[in-house]
Formats: sequence, C-alpha cells, structure tokens
Amino acid sequence: MRVLVGISGGVDSAVSAYLLKEAGYEVVGLYMKMHSGVNHKENLLKIEKLSNLIGFEYYVEDVEEEFKKKVYDYFVKSYEEGATPNPCAMCNIEIKFGIFMQFLEKYSCQKAATGHYVRCDGEFLYEAKDKGKDQSYFLFGVKKEALPRLIFPLGDYLKEEVKEIAKKIGLFEFATQKESQDICFIDTSYIDVLKNHFNPEIPGRVVDKRGKKIGTHKGYAFYTVGQRKGFRLFKSHKPQYVLGIDAKKNILIVGDKEDLAKKIIFLKGVNLFIDEKIFQAECKVRYRAPKIPGIVKMESKSKAVVKLKKGAIGVAKGQACVFYEGEKLLGGGWIRGAR
Repeated sequence: MRVLVGISGGVDSAVSAYLLKEAGYEVVGLYMKMHSGVNHKENLLKIEKLSNLIGFEYYVEDVEEEFKKKVYDYFVKSYEEGATPNPCAMCNIEIKFGIFMQFLEKYSCQKAATGHYVRCDGEFLYEAKDKGKDQSYFLFGVKKEALPRLIFPLGDYLKEEVKEIAKKIGLFEFATQKESQDICFIDTSYIDVLKNHFNPEIPGRVVDKRGKKIGTHKGYAFYTVGQRKGFRLFKSHKPQYVLGIDAKKNILIVGDKEDLAKKIIFLKGVNLFIDEKIFQAECKVRYRAPKIPGIVKMESKSKAVVKLKKGAIGVAKGQACVFYEGEKLLGGGWIRGAR
C-alpha cells in the first residue's frame, strides 16, 4: 500500500517516514512549499539525505498561493477584526489535511500520513501518548471522511523516543535541530507582519464594562482576551484584564479577573466526528487550557452553543473550542462570542 507522507525537513516527519517504511508501506514523500519565510533549499537538502537513507521517492508541490489565501490572509483579517487567530488549526484544515489530501490520487496513494502527535483508528482522532506534544486540539477541523485514510505513526511515541529513533538510524541532524515554537511565517513578530497590511500602532481608549474611559492602549492588535499588561490606566486599580476588543472603535474593554469567566460560548464553522445534535463533552477553549465539562447544542449545520459547568478563562473570538470524550476528539468550532 502506498502512503503519501507530508515531510518538512524536521525530525517528526522524518521518523514518521522511517516507521512507515519499516511497517511495510511503500512511502512517497511530499514537501509542500507554503510560504517564502522558510528556507526551502535547506529543507530539501535534508529531505534528499533522508530519502537516500530510508529509500523512498519524494515530490515537491508549490501551494504558496493557497496558503496565502487560506491561512496568511485569514491571519491578517482576524487581527483587523479584533479577533485572535489560530493559524496552525486553519493550516491543518485548509492545507495539511485539505489540499494535501487532494494529492493522494495524483501520486497513486491509498493512505496519507504526517508527523503530528495524535492517534487515529479510522473513525476518530485521539490524544497522543505524549500529552505534552499532543496536537489533537489543532485537528478538530479535519473532515470526517478523511479519517479512514489517515495514519499518524507518532501517536504512540514520546517525543524523546522519536529523537532516539532518529539518532539510532543515523538522523543526528534531524534529532538535534531546534524545534520551531512560533508561527511558521513570522520571522520577527506578528506586529511586523500586520504592518504590511494596516497600521496596528494607533493608540486608543481603554474602557471599563460601563464604557467609561479609564486609560489608553497602543493599538488593539497588540492585545488578546485575558491579557493584563501593556495598556495604561489613568489611576491605580486592582489588576484589570482585557475582556473584549472593539476593532472598529479601537477600544479595549477591561475588567476584573472574575469577569473573564465565560460559561456560554457561541461557535461557527463547527466540524463534528459524531452525528448527535446535543451531547455532553469536555471542552478546551485554548491549546493549553484545561478541559471543562459542558453541553454542546448544534443550532444549525455549522453553528453551536456550548454551555459549560464552570466558567472558562481566556475565551477569545477567533480561537477554537474543541470537544472531547476522554481522549477521543469529538470535533470543535471557531469562537464567535461568549458570555
């Protein structure tokens, strides 16, 4: 069986290709050029070495135009609208498990694989063994029909085990390279990216929940819900936190810490791996946030209301609210509001 493996020049995709080869698959590598902020030449040199060592063919596809439209432009527009984007989740939906799946037929492959830390049984996705590296939160938007064709070789491995495998087979360069922690198309800061499209450094008002002006800020794009620093208050207050952003008026709404807790969340762009219209789930509103029990009610095919048993902190427009049943991923959606 031929499997198309998304390879990046990093250790995770390299070890994934190796494990699949060892398992008896006919591996075909695919490197997608997504944006100019990456050193493609350096990555392809690594992939050439990898392909010679393991023994597989690989191809290169230029998806820069699609990446710009679906991920980069979405990122900029989100900040323009006062939302906090999640470009990694969007990239998974549109590129890594969107466009990538379209190449299966072109390269005569029956299965697709990546180096994501997640598990899949063909029907559902599950959290990875390595809870510190688990990426299931970012995969809530993968289409249900794609699941039977997906393989995630690293789901049952710890990151340190993956590095040891790389060293064992001679991939020292992969095993020791520094991991990227930031958004892949940002070289310096996200503000520098935004400056290419609009002026994010326009000072504005900071107001309390009643709309009274109590301070100033340096530009709404510098802030996200839950933030308590970076803006100036006219007089001493107990710590104030960003509760909301009004991009049109260039206003930050701030309040006390307890005001951050939201028990009702409104979602759009919901994707589910189950058929229920009303169901119980454990919900995460940020990648590193704890799971909170709640009830999800679908209002339409793509919109839902989530009612949590206790308030969630840091619920920001533009982020994802993701549903679990234990380690099983049930789906998720994009936050459009909360109260």
